[in-house]
Amino acid sequence: MKKLLLIGAAALFLAGCQSDSQRDRALVGGGLGAATGAAIGAATGNGVGGALVGAAIGGAGGAIVGSATTPKNCTAYDQYGRPYAVSCP
Repeated sequence: MKKLLLIGAAALFLAGCQSDSQRDRALVGGGLGAATGAAIGAATGNGVGGALVGAAIGGAGGAIVGSATTPKNCTAYDQYGRPYAVSCP
């Protein structure tokens, strides 16, 4: 039970990190997914095999979701050539 609480607390702390880099978001998502998948796989009682499978599936899923949800930052220029941020189409 203590391990599950520790993993949950670490996931909450890492979830607070925000990055606009697609690679960074994929790495964080993969790490969180792998940790969560390993915890769930171990909790099912299938031993090390379940934890490894859960970590692999969670890591791949987290990396895909983290990469796909990266916000897109677009830049536009005013009439004087000064850049400013706009929402992407």
